Amino acid sequence: MTSGRGVYAESREGQNMALALEDRLAITELIALHGHLVDEGELDRCQEVFTPDVVYDLSDVAQGPVTGLAALKQAALALGAANPVAHHVTNVVIEEVADGRVLARSKGLGVMADGSCGSVTYEDTVVRVEAGWRICHRKVSARRAPLGGLGQERRGNGGS
Repeated sequence: MTSGRGVYAESREGQNMALALEDRLAITELIALHGHLVDEGELDRCQEVFTPDVVYDLSDVAQGPVTGLAALKQAALALGAANPVAHHVTNVVIEEVADGRVLARSKGLGVMADGSCGSVTYEDTVVRVEAGWRICHRKVSARRAPLGGLGQERRGNGGS
């Protein structure tokens, strides 16, 4: 349940309680760790970020959903030199807690070998497992238009 004061989870007694600051920090660091591991080619450590059955949805960038750690590693290897040389994540927002799941949004910047950049939004579902917080679902949405496309129709018409 979400309120204007922050993110809340149901306690055992049925009362609302804020997601602990330590959990927020752990989730933010988890999201950041992905870029460090991928950029260093440490794909065998992705279990530190994702659940074994993660669904990594790349549909918006023409690759479709990838399910499981092995498939995720293979997708990264298949992309090869077309992978960004640097993944940067920022603007992490923890949106909601329900049934032990946390929804987090963040912005990702990918820097390519030629210096060009791209921007995405990550929408993550994060769950607590025995080893700590892990992402069980990630949707990657490319950012292609300013303001989410708002007002673009005016520019196309040479408008005011």
